[in-house]
Amino acid sequence: MGRILGIDFGTKRIGIAVTDPLQIFASPLKSVKNHEFESFLLEYVKAEPVEEFVVGYPMTLNNQPSESVKYIDPFIKKLRKMFPGVPVNKVDERFTSGMAQRTMIDGGVSKKGRQDKTMVDKISASIILQSFLDRRRLASDVRHQV
Repeated sequence: MGRILGIDFGTKRIGIAVTDPLQIFASPLKSVKNHEFESFLLEYVKAEPVEEFVVGYPMTLNNQPSESVKYIDPFIKKLRKMFPGVPVNKVDERFTSGMAQRTMIDGGVSKKGRQDKTMVDKISASIILQSFLDRRRLASDVRHQV
């Protein structure tokens, strides 16, 4: 079973999270500068089989895509072109940065540590990916109960 990569796209940095080989839980992996992402991803995929991508997709409170999708849609299109056989899933990323900050506070990260945007990015990617895994597991549980 391959891993699933979670991606928190930003115009400056991209946060990346990864599942364990059994796809049970998500862990923060890395934050890379936007222009370094493609080379990082190509190297990563050579070393680890990737079964799916999960990309945070910003939505408004009215459940409409936010204005920043104009940056993410071309990114997703490029990702699909680079890896045509690998599914790309979009997941609502509302509130993930705030949740990442709360996670760091609850985890005892210092105020200075919480100002590290790379940490926020990779934790946000982890939250995006874990929410995808949880939703998938819940859907599977519901199907098995019917």
